[in-house]
Amino acid sequence: MGAEDLHYKRSRFSTRLFTDRLYTGGHSWLRRGEGDRWQVGFTKFAVRMLGEAVELGFEVPPGSEVQTGQPIGWIEGFKAVTDLYAPFSGIFVEGNPALSKEIELVQKDPSGRGWLYTIQGTPGDGCLDVPGYVAVLDATIDKMLGKRHDAS
Repeated sequence: MGAEDLHYKRSRFSTRLFTDRLYTGGHSWLRRGEGDRWQVGFTKFAVRMLGEAVELGFEVPPGSEVQTGQPIGWIEGFKAVTDLYAPFSGIFVEGNPALSKEIELVQKDPSGRGWLYTIQGTPGDGCLDVPGYVAVLDATIDKMLGKRHDAS
């Protein structure tokens, strides 16, 4: 664990947040690669909501221009099917080739080898630093806890 990484815990959920990454309100992380290429993956929170991943597909071919918020693919889990969205405008580079052989990496190593795709461009204002993502997690978990309390 890096010296500046943050251990987050709220209610029964805990995770490690990496200070060298950006995050989205949709519970994805972005890690800068070479130049302006960014690997995108699911946070531990997103993986927990998805359940075990069973299939992944992309609706845009490599080299396609994409816009912020545009659906670019989907992932199916035992708990849900969710769209994958471009976190910022740029060029869709590729999906993670390792996932075609080992989709389990999404759960086993979501912050490492289980990354989903690469996009080229510059993250915009919708991408959050760790404190910004902590605020999203707090609000999301509080809402979930509130729903549970309302149901009882």
